[in-house]
Amino acid sequence: MKTALIKGQTAFITGASSGIGKACAEQFASLGVNLVITARRLDRLKIAAEDLSQKYGVKVLPMQLDVQNNEQVESAFKQLEKDKIEVDILLNNAGLALSSDRMQDAKISNWDTMIDTNIKGLLYVTKAVLSSMIKRDRGHIINIGSVAAHGCYISGNVYCATKHAVRAINKSLRLDLMGTAIRVSEVDPGAVETEFSIVRWKDEEKAKKLYQGFDPLVAEDIADAVIYCATRPLHVNVAELVVFPQAQASLTDIYRQNEKPKGIFDITSEK
Repeated sequence: MKTALIKGQTAFITGASSGIGKACAEQFASLGVNLVITARRLDRLKIAAEDLSQKYGVKVLPMQLDVQNNEQVESAFKQLEKDKIEVDILLNNAGLALSSDRMQDAKISNWDTMIDTNIKGLLYVTKAVLSSMIKRDRGHIINIGSVAAHGCYISGNVYCATKHAVRAINKSLRLDLMGTAIRVSEVDPGAVETEFSIVRWKDEEKAKKLYQGFDPLVAEDIADAVIYCATRPLHVNVAELVVFPQAQASLTDIYRQNEKPKGIFDITSEK
């Protein structure tokens, strides 16, 4: 079966300064895909851009971008239009969880940040790229969701809600784009060890404990899944891809060596 030829195309990646976004940038670059890598940490992006362009001979444009700010998003895409850079693949990767408090104990500021990043930021960037894709009648939007979109867990309240929203947006977007050649895919990772849990809890030791006793996914595993979606034949659209580590049986159940099966957050002393 022939795979889609993505060499020479341009991928726009949010949250590309670390973790899954950075790993996806590497794998796209290795296939000859030019990149626009974005995040809030411009210093990291510049280092990655130089490394990837030298290593793979592709064009890499680093752009500082906070997806929560729609003015910044619109400005970024106006600059790309001015520079005659057309986005063929959009990877909406930027996202986060903050704390794991029960709703009655949660900080509203954490809710706002998760909603503004995981939902509104994804919508801002998607809206900004769509007009060009529709005009050219081609393109691929790939959203990084979460297995949290497939259920709920104690203290997951708003984070789970944002990922349910991403899943709904994906489904709705495919309906809105019926009749075009634009593909829409979602990759939902299970337990993957990146900076995600450190950002969530601001506690490296606690984050490390979450991944003890089993082999978690790593960023490159999710990048493999993203590349799989992007390289299917053009008549194939991978709508949704759920990726667990082998030890994870469901959203909340992970088998840890030498222990009875337990829930994902049982090791964190959550209240």
